[in-house]
Amino acid sequence: MAQFVELWVYLSATPLFGLTATLVVYVLAQAVYARLRQAPWANPVLWSVLTIAAVLLATGVPYPTYFAGAQFIHFLLGPAVVALAWPLWQRRAELRARWGRLLLAALAGGAAASATAVALGHALQLPADVVLSLAPKSVTAPVAMGVAQAIGGIPALAAVFAVLTGLIGALSGKYLFDLLRIARDPAGWRARGFALGTAAHGIGAARAMQVDADAGAYAGLALGLQVVLASLLMPLVFRWL
Repeated sequence: MAQFVELWVYLSATPLFGLTATLVVYVLAQAVYARLRQAPWANPVLWSVLTIAAVLLATGVPYPTYFAGAQFIHFLLGPAVVALAWPLWQRRAELRARWGRLLLAALAGGAAASATAVALGHALQLPADVVLSLAPKSVTAPVAMGVAQAIGGIPALAAVFAVLTGLIGALSGKYLFDLLRIARDPAGWRARGFALGTAAHGIGAARAMQVDADAGAYAGLALGLQVVLASLLMPLVFRWL
């Protein structure tokens, strides 16, 4: 027991704590997720976030100390997103044939996601900077932070909204698509994946990739389109409003 306490004291004061805690918690959450046959409510990202937050609160470890180690995993987000290009490259012929419809769908989906978030914020009479932080909620967190800063929102709050949106999308997507009776044939999987990537960015794309290869590829495409469109168009639109 004394050796465990000494190990804990050592880890909690070094970057090894954040790295070790993240890896251990996620591996365990992924194992439970697989054991439960990938049930949406058992999403490993959700339970990893909740577990690590509970551990930090219970042990009093400051978040900067945790992130000093977790930043090594955070760095891998970039290469992970770039890796989504591989399944798109494998389907380049069909994407070339559908590029016009996909672009229009991305514009419509991104506009709907942003407009409904802003409308809800106004309906709840939230402060203006909070409403502007909601606008890029369906764009992956790092880009949402940059967009929020450009339009007058709060970058940290935009990141929180983006993560929550991704988790909600990954948890509810299956049930919503089933409710809408979207088929599970190749065309249906493409539609499910594209919708999930549009509304729930990277977390939704990861969920789609686990379920079906076509869904994952189209979710990755939708994620990339939203990043480009939001970065280019959202600052211009909010400058005019």
